[in-house]
Amino acid sequence: MERRDRGNLGQLLVIGFLAVAMLTYIGLIGVWAWMIARRGGGANLGLAFGMLLVGVVGLWILWSVLRNGYAHQKLAASAKALGRDLDVSDLPTMPSGRVQRDAADALFAQVKAEYEADPESWVNAYRLARAYDYAGDRSRARDWMTRAVSMEKKSR
Repeated sequence: MERRDRGNLGQLLVIGFLAVAMLTYIGLIGVWAWMIARRGGGANLGLAFGMLLVGVVGLWILWSVLRNGYAHQKLAASAKALGRDLDVSDLPTMPSGRVQRDAADALFAQVKAEYEADPESWVNAYRLARAYDYAGDRSRARDWMTRAVSMEKKSR
């Protein structure tokens, strides 16, 4: 197995472990809610309902995060297969490993110009999302990644 494949396997194992742990926790909440609801009374029923609501919200969050992560990884693989992945290996980095601010800003300006030249390309939207991330604007990076996923689905 290549080194990168082992890294992906490790990530998948961690994600799987955390998902199982969360599902176990949500299951326990459901059991506790059932035990409380069986005692009867308005307060107990309200508490049990609230606990079940927490479980439902937890399941929705888990599903949403896993679905988005899968979609983003799929986009990254597709962009790489097209030879359009955003390569930052030659940019200067800080001791933390993040790209230096000036280099990230210059990269962002370049990628934004590419996007403006062809705003219908999902690859350009994906690259812009990555550039926002490297520039430190995570909120816009998430918005643009969502947009890129939507554009890629429409292009199929």
